Amino acid sequence: MKVSLNWLKEYVDITIPPTALAEKLTMAGLEVKGVEVIGGSWENVVVGQIMAVNPHPNADRLTLPTVDLGTEQATVVCGAPNLRVGDKIAFARVGAQLIDGHSGQVAVLKTAKIRGVISSGMVCSEKELGISDKHEGIMVLPADAPVGTSLADYLGDAILNLEITPNRPDCLSVIGIAREMAVLTGQTLHLPEVSYEESASSIEQQISVDITDPDLCPRYCVSLITGVTVAESPGWLQQRLLAGGMRPINNIVDVTNYVMLEYGQPLHAFDYNKIRGKKIVVRRATDGERIVTLDGAERVLAADTLVIADAERPVAVAGVMGGANSEVTEGTTSILLESASFKPSSIHYTGRALNLSSEACMRFERGISPEMTLPALKRATQLLVELGGGQTARGTIDVYPGERELKSISLSTGEVKRLLGSGFSRKQIVSTLTALGFDCQPASSAVEVIVSAPYWRSDINLAVDLIDEVIRITGYDSLPMTMLSQPIPRHNPEPMVKLKREIGQHLIGFGFQEVITYSLTSLDMLNRLSPGSQALEPMPLRMANPMSVEQEYLRPNLRANLLAALAANRRREEGGIRLFELGRVYLPRPKDLPDEREVICALLSGSGTEKSWYGEAELPDFFTAKGVVEGLLSQLGVAASFEECSDEGLKLANQAAIAIAGNRLGIVGEIHPKVLENFEITGAVYLFEIDLPALLPFAIRHKMFQPIPRFPSVVRDMALVVDTGITHQQVLDIIKSFLLVEQVRLFDVYSGDQVPLGKKSLAYRITFQSPAHTLTDNEVSEVQQQILDRLSQELEAILRS
Repeated sequence: MKVSLNWLKEYVDITIPPTALAEKLTMAGLEVKGVEVIGGSWENVVVGQIMAVNPHPNADRLTLPTVDLGTEQATVVCGAPNLRVGDKIAFARVGAQLIDGHSGQVAVLKTAKIRGVISSGMVCSEKELGISDKHEGIMVLPADAPVGTSLADYLGDAILNLEITPNRPDCLSVIGIAREMAVLTGQTLHLPEVSYEESASSIEQQISVDITDPDLCPRYCVSLITGVTVAESPGWLQQRLLAGGMRPINNIVDVTNYVMLEYGQPLHAFDYNKIRGKKIVVRRATDGERIVTLDGAERVLAADTLVIADAERPVAVAGVMGGANSEVTEGTTSILLESASFKPSSIHYTGRALNLSSEACMRFERGISPEMTLPALKRATQLLVELGGGQTARGTIDVYPGERELKSISLSTGEVKRLLGSGFSRKQIVSTLTALGFDCQPASSAVEVIVSAPYWRSDINLAVDLIDEVIRITGYDSLPMTMLSQPIPRHNPEPMVKLKREIGQHLIGFGFQEVITYSLTSLDMLNRLSPGSQALEPMPLRMANPMSVEQEYLRPNLRANLLAALAANRRREEGGIRLFELGRVYLPRPKDLPDEREVICALLSGSGTEKSWYGEAELPDFFTAKGVVEGLLSQLGVAASFEECSDEGLKLANQAAIAIAGNRLGIVGEIHPKVLENFEITGAVYLFEIDLPALLPFAIRHKMFQPIPRFPSVVRDMALVVDTGITHQQVLDIIKSFLLVEQVRLFDVYSGDQVPLGKKSLAYRITFQSPAHTLTDNEVSEVQQQILDRLSQELEAILRS
């Protein structure tokens, strides 16, 4: 949810920066994902007033407005059709960053000569300022805008992007966030005053409401406003809707959206004159009943769909979208305004069934309190009268079959301490909950309090909910840290799971990518693994009821699916591809269930390294694959040997069995060219397979703990100029010989115009760290100078300036 900080300031005084406010809200459980600053790029943009509009001497469609900027006046070229003397506008001086109205790209405003007239500035549209997509004319500011003031100071804003959890529908509103801010910052909440004049005619004489299915609609309220004029909303209302992520339409629809953002309660406006029989019926749809919604689509409704109907037909899908047959148009003069409460699950399933999602639907799904309907209705009625004119019928219709008695919750200081591990006095509890709007009454016991939740908090049901409110406002970081009474039991993961995780991590570190393929395969895929026409022996297990020919047999190895994945990737990607899969294979056993074995299978193809300054990329060979196996087993603490073997799927001269203590547990080698041809793969491909249950007994070991360094490191960069014959290793050996040097990395090699002939520049990043204390700048500088001195003495190196 997006919330404008300027809007929030109408309800609560904000005295801290937006970032600090975002931090407080996040720590209180209302996560702020980001803060978007509006007007941050409006440097050199000020409020101006049009003093004169003269025609352009060389262009009929251009004019020359003269703008008062407070301390000076400027005349520029403008093509907007809505220039009027006396209007307040946004004026951009030369150097301002604006959005090009045609390309949409950010550009710096420069002095330009347009049809023979020099223009040093611009009168801006909303699109050029990044406020909206409007570019048909200039943006006209309110009449009270102070001339000469920076536009960022006048219209600048910060938008908080909040991630509201499903249990807090009350915070899907500006007032809901303002309530939280007021408590967190110790300020007072100022809610808008709601009042409007009513006509003598009673609303009950002009419309009736009947809820046929109260299990889906616990409350339904309406008001009636006649004599309204549908028009464009004022600028302030449009700006707030845009800041909240909604598109302005007209004053009637905009008011309903505005109040939804303000109060969190969705509303809907019907054209009263289109309501047949002057009756509203809230009922389930008949199976197959149809309605054309506001998006122009005809919807076929199921029998469990809740609809708002008049005396003859449905006029809206309850809580989801209105119907086109009761839509507010430019000719609408009377508005029937709806504010209702619906069963959350009903709205959820209806929205999914009709593939309709909206801000209103999302709020109803969260379970808005039925008590929110009437306050929101009165606020929207007030705004409709102010912005659309007309008269309001006396009273409102409020049908409330789902009204429930307010339940109180008993909360004791002992229960708070039991759950939080820290004690709070009854005074602290009452003070915190009262600030949040809860009603707290003393109980018979001095350590208990009787609490009633405010009408907008539909998520409070148990004492634990109240405790959560106390600690999130007080601050989770205020809880004292206490050592555990006993050590945490040592975690001993299942050995095979641990082994698979370690193997996967090491192979990813070696540049491999993990794939996951289906356990089912086809006979054709398995036959491709043989370079000849030999029949599979033994036959793999066939599914009794296969879904398709491609998934008919349980795989006896991982090779076929892995080679198919390699072939698919080679068709779309050039360069080296390294794939591996950790999975089960199913080896048939006579008259028994298959032997399910955990296996690692990996493939290497193409260049193993990218092109770089030190040479061309090298293609992998048998020893590359063998080196990967040795590196992997070394990481697992296992030393392996390699023996001769014969696998028909691999080239005879380039294969070896992997053995540990005389036990063969895998194979490594180059895949036979005919097998690669069967999979339409070109070039050499190398494979290794390891049986994990056979490896497991040798890989189980205990690691020794080494503490993390207690003291911070210091990083320095140093560029040296040395003879071209000096090697990196010579420099590295000297630098690493110093005790405080923890790590050395070469990050740049250069020779060219700025380096003398016969010389080269080597740039190093050196990490200094002491195991005993925090290094000072003087210590590091002293060691660095010693390094330079020794490099100069032994290699004639100098520091590059």
